Amino acid sequence: MQNCNSKSKDNYDIKKRTYNYSIQIINFIDKLSKDNSVQIISNQLLRSATSIGANIVEAKSCNTRKDFINFFSYSLKSSNETKYWLDLLRDTGKANFQEADNLIKEVTEISKILAKSILTLKNK
Repeated sequence: MQNCNSKSKDNYDIKKRTYNYSIQIINFIDKLSKDNSVQIISNQLLRSATSIGANIVEAKSCNTRKDFINFFSYSLKSSNETKYWLDLLRDTGKANFQEADNLIKEVTEISKILAKSILTLKNK
């Protein structure tokens, strides 16, 4: 079996970036109103946003390249879901527009990094 426990700078940077993003999301959610719709959406947002980094950490213990790619793919799916929930909060006026927009920009960048990593791994 191939060891997928990469200690590259890129792997460290994406782990650190997604961890910091999770913290930003938690702080963002804590400032939202307690409306029923906001609570439901923010629960989904919390799950999807924190799942991005959690799956990257999980990839570290994979046994095969395929497993590694799968965990990165789960992270990419979670980042796409996160963007959806943030779009809803921003576009309904339930969240501060600029703050939500900044979080959307960051998760879009994270998605691009993940997608590029997946393509690179699949082509090796």
